[in-house]
Amino acid sequence: MTSNEDVSQLPFERAIEELESIVKRLEEGKVPLEESVAIYERGEALKRRCEDLLRQAEARVEKITLDAAGKPTGTTPLDVD
Repeated sequence: MTSNEDVSQLPFERAIEELESIVKRLEEGKVPLEESVAIYERGEALKRRCEDLLRQAEARVEKITLDAAGKPTGTTPLDVD
């Protein structure tokens, strides 16, 4: 059940769902060789898409800064290094 949908346009949830489906099919070992290669390649593309989306989300996350009394004073970018 590989989709012809463009991986670069998939939202994270759809990409991870399809990736999990591919992994399950490959683990079962009941997929013909040619199809295994094709879905493995799509799985690699889905994995990269998920990693890119996670990196983008991390870049947008900010941490809350607190004063000495523990009260929020603002936000600063999360150090993603």
